[in-house]
Amino acid sequence: MKKLGVFLTAALALQGGEMVTVRKSDERGKGDHGWLSTQYTFSFSEYYDSKYMGFRALRVINEDIVAATKGFDTHPHDNMEILTYIINGTLAHKDTMGNQSQITKGEFQLMSAGTGVQHSEFNPSQKEKVHLLQIWIQPNQKGLKPSYQQKSYDEHIQGLKLVVSPDGKEGSLKIHQDARIYLGRFQKAEEISLPIANRHVWIQMIKGTATVNGAPLHAGDGASVSNEKAVEIKTSANVEFLLFDLS
Repeated sequence: MKKLGVFLTAALALQGGEMVTVRKSDERGKGDHGWLSTQYTFSFSEYYDSKYMGFRALRVINEDIVAATKGFDTHPHDNMEILTYIINGTLAHKDTMGNQSQITKGEFQLMSAGTGVQHSEFNPSQKEKVHLLQIWIQPNQKGLKPSYQQKSYDEHIQGLKLVVSPDGKEGSLKIHQDARIYLGRFQKAEEISLPIANRHVWIQMIKGTATVNGAPLHAGDGASVSNEKAVEIKTSANVEFLLFDLS
């Protein structure tokens, strides 16, 4: 996908004294290229907001909708952990490591770009759009050997599921960073608490509504949580989100 500009290397993580900071969906950056409709949580490509350069090691959350038969031509990445989550539809992937795959609804793909990799992504459907989240996380070291992982967690329907971690715990994808990513899916309403002493959390809503430490969130909203002992989440029914637990 698009190469981020030079400002990325100088990006400062979103910091602030507030314990919960909400990033409303309609306040995100927007891009419409005809075949691609996208919303940027953090500064990316032509969209720049000095207040939203990232959060801790988290640098990019783009919500993309790609038209049928369209996609991203072969392009390079390096020294970045790139996570793709398919909300609806299918995305075809091909890279210079020799991987050729299709990522379908409910699947995660984690590509460690390391010393450098080129890849292409397109929507193979003749009729349906593909809806996805593209996420970039800065690795804890540069010059790593590129690698590729892909896994479905479609069977997970209630609660928090660890999907990415630095040690591959519980069958999660292994990332080169002190970061744990949870998939929250709730068919029925629930209240949960996650201890986060000396940690920082970003929650990205995908569908439904929830409150995070008292702050209401809707589909597309994001929220950072810092300087708290725990994240307290109350969900409605039919809710989905990603939770990033960061150092």
